[in-house]
Amino acid sequence: MNTPMEPLDDDKLKEKCAVFGIYGAPDAARLTYYGLWALQHRGQESSGIVSSDLSTMYRHSDFGLVANVYEEEDLVGLKGTIAIGHNRYATSGGHNELYNQPYLSESKQFALAHNGNLPLTDKLEVFLTEKNIDHTGMNDTGMMTAAIDYYLSDGCEVHEAIRNVYPLLQGVFSTTAMVKDKLIAFRDEHGIRPLSLAKLDNGYVVASETCAFDTIGAVFERDVQPGELLIIDENGITSHTIVEGTTKLDIFEFVYFARPDSKLLNKTVSKVREEFGIQLAKEYKFDADIVVPVPDSAIPAAVGYSKQSGIPFEMALIKNRYINRTFIRPTQELRERDVMLKLNPIVYLLEGKRIILVDDSIVRGTTMKKVVKMLRKVGVKEINLVISSPPVKFPDFYGINTPDQKDLIGSQKSVEEIRQYIGVDSLGYLSFDGMIEATHIPADNFCTACFNGDYPSSIGKLTDTISYESNLILPS
Repeated sequence: MNTPMEPLDDDKLKEKCAVFGIYGAPDAARLTYYGLWALQHRGQESSGIVSSDLSTMYRHSDFGLVANVYEEEDLVGLKGTIAIGHNRYATSGGHNELYNQPYLSESKQFALAHNGNLPLTDKLEVFLTEKNIDHTGMNDTGMMTAAIDYYLSDGCEVHEAIRNVYPLLQGVFSTTAMVKDKLIAFRDEHGIRPLSLAKLDNGYVVASETCAFDTIGAVFERDVQPGELLIIDENGITSHTIVEGTTKLDIFEFVYFARPDSKLLNKTVSKVREEFGIQLAKEYKFDADIVVPVPDSAIPAAVGYSKQSGIPFEMALIKNRYINRTFIRPTQELRERDVMLKLNPIVYLLEGKRIILVDDSIVRGTTMKKVVKMLRKVGVKEINLVISSPPVKFPDFYGINTPDQKDLIGSQKSVEEIRQYIGVDSLGYLSFDGMIEATHIPADNFCTACFNGDYPSSIGKLTDTISYESNLILPS
């Protein structure tokens, strides 16, 4: 759900969800709360936790940031040694409490939290209809929960229930779930969204990103594999291979989504972003005075550019981290001040300077145009804009909230046309091959759909909504 309430993020893709799960912790819900704090960047719409004391399951969720959703009495009421949690950014269902996660099934015996999206739900819908389960108004996650709960209610063990439902799940899912005495984690066959496992004392933790483990003192063990199902209970971990998977992690996790201190595919995100900047400096050489990042996600790339080029790095734009997506601007005058509310330039560092401005991506271009206008106003002499990823040309259908293709500036304009629209002196995007090379990971380990329209998981008739005309195909 994109709204005018996110002006600074108009040029960013919206992933958004985070999942967390813990087994064998005396205060599982509180540790889940800390984990969700660490994963706040993945979703700011709502947050929720379900816990279990081995006999009863408890649930609390509400709209807002983690800091606002949970009071002390809420955490006290979430009893037990097992819990799962979820931070949501609405990619379907909008601002509707019915879609807040984790879901707790109608039978109250199963809970599920989902990061990703099922672009095709026809198989699930047919199954639920055949079983006389009313799925009116359910989103993909609700239908997943109802289908698994059906098999549990029919007497199946949880691994059997998930195995039975798995062929109905057409799309992307990194999932934590639970029954009263077990923590569960499973992933789609391509592993497009991240999911990792850690050890904590006598228990275990699963989370969307490893930064959540650091927050609670858990020790990373490994990634949950694509197509894998983990059952964690009093006997430890049991791994089931539902399908033989093939890793296709969304490369945008490295470009923008993940926290810089997380690890993906055994690579620290911040280090990869720095490598993007190093590669950018090899591809685009400018005679400039300073390198300036658009905070925060472009900072490592700007550091890399500075190191490679020898041009000094300056934090000349300061981000106000306390203006978030819930900030309401009731008047047009305030809306016009959006960029100044979010970013403040340090004038003495910028005035009269030739700068290399570094950002990680451009989606619509509207916000970058405002940033450039602000920089001109404070006296920047020359703006050379470099982007640490290729042009975004295709929409995502796997749990990222992207605009329609017609609203993606990279699919509608040439680089020169984008440069003119934004108003910079020069514009350079990191090449596709350069991006892949900078990760030091084989290209076939990534989903790169936003850049080249190569969708590893079927999107069905949604292919009819996108164009592969020659002017939209990303050159290698």
